Amino acid sequence: MSQFEQALHEIGSVLERMRDDDIERVTEMIASANTIVAYGCGRESLQIQGFVMRLYHLGLRASMQDAMTTPPLGSGDLFLCSAGPGELSTVSALMRVARAAGARILFLTAEPECAAARLADLVLNVPAQTMARDVGGSSTLPMGSVYEGALFVLFEILVLRLRDRLGETSETMRARHTNME
Repeated sequence: MSQFEQALHEIGSVLERMRDDDIERVTEMIASANTIVAYGCGRESLQIQGFVMRLYHLGLRASMQDAMTTPPLGSGDLFLCSAGPGELSTVSALMRVARAAGARILFLTAEPECAAARLADLVLNVPAQTMARDVGGSSTLPMGSVYEGALFVLFEILVLRLRDRLGETSETMRARHTNME
């Protein structure tokens, strides 16, 4: 098996282990939020930034936590965050701020039993190798790459489900794409 085939197999294996009813709960949570603010550390942040861009294309009010134009969170809003390895101090601190403001919390992780998971309204387990378990890991891809690759595909599937739920089309999404490129 080539490295490409092995990498795709590893990412596909993660997605196959995810439960469809969990994906539906996540879809509903996102679709029903007034405002969505998202956060992830490191390379996870890159995946989430792409997802937030698509949420905007879907007509949702979404932004990254560290953007200058990020609105405040409150009741009816959603804080979406990812910490593949589980407990990351920045993620936990931001979860506490969101909770105090009255926002709901969606937490994506490969370590669903971590302390941060207890701060979330919904935990989505992405059962992939991360930095927390990469020592002697069996993955062809280094460090947290399997988790990050699985996030990319997961987010694209969520976009498709949200598009259908929200009654959007490729054309309406494209109309919201920047013309400043």
